[in-house]
Amino acid sequence: MDYMKKILFICMGNICRSPSAEAVMQQIVKKNGMEKEIFCDSAGTIDYHAGHPADERMSEHAILRGYELKSVSRPFENDDFKNFDLVITMDEDNFQQINWQDHSKKYADKIRRMVDFCSIDQIKEIPDPYYGGEQGFEKVLDLLEDACQGLFKYIIDQK
Repeated sequence: MDYMKKILFICMGNICRSPSAEAVMQQIVKKNGMEKEIFCDSAGTIDYHAGHPADERMSEHAILRGYELKSVSRPFENDDFKNFDLVITMDEDNFQQINWQDHSKKYADKIRRMVDFCSIDQIKEIPDPYYGGEQGFEKVLDLLEDACQGLFKYIIDQK
């Protein structure tokens, strides 16, 4: 299927932030009837959790907001540069690692920070909630809801 836009969300392990961004964005896409035009996926900069579902704590908080984290963790692959229109990173470390993998800088215009699309909070990165408490997961979802709305608007404005 030819999509108008293919978006890949990136975090470190692909079990908290990026699968949540994928689910939030998919819900916005579905709500706007654009499932055939916008495709979302997620990946991690490491392969430690490859094949695993999202973190249970993240899933529980997402479910409370009506999101289902269905993705299975996978590492970022160089073919992802060709296969996706936007590669969106959650924090500065992810951004640097993905840029480093683009040795030729051929795909630099595709690599963006998730926080570039935030409108409510002006922050430097989407924090990793993995080692924190309940509030960390809630904060991540707050930030992702804001950023995904901004990302959706950006995509629509590009048409």
